[in-house]
Amino acid sequence: MIRLNLTASPEWLELVPGLRLLVAPLTTALMVSARADPAIEGLPDGASQEELALAMAKAVARRAVLDWEGVGDDDGEVVPVTPEGIDALLEIWPVFEAFQTQYVARGLILDAEKNGSAPSPSGPSAGVTGIARPAHPSKAAKATVPTAPQD
Repeated sequence: MIRLNLTASPEWLELVPGLRLLVAPLTTALMVSARADPAIEGLPDGASQEELALAMAKAVARRAVLDWEGVGDDDGEVVPVTPEGIDALLEIWPVFEAFQTQYVARGLILDAEKNGSAPSPSGPSAGVTGIARPAHPSKAAKATVPTAPQD
């Protein structure tokens, strides 16, 4: 069952201890926009799945991350959310993995759920060739099957 979040309000995700991101709801518009990101379109044709995953995660995060807590510079000063900061944050492996799992994967899981096998328009056996021989009508009528005793 898909649970709709009709409030469309941002939520905090704790990716690793001490790091929280305020993210916008993962909407179709956000994902479509991320797919059209110049970083995605600029990937070479032979880009690996890993390169594509990282570029997509960064594109999604640049659109989704509204605020953060626990991100600072070398001097420990809090830094504002910027596209460059988001990209740098996702270069940290545990942060990338947590963002993928807690945010991006929710959309992908729903996408996978809708890809289940649907009933064939002509029935579940459409296009299937039977392998059993038809029963002989006279033999089928003569056959008796033992049943449990009736009171």
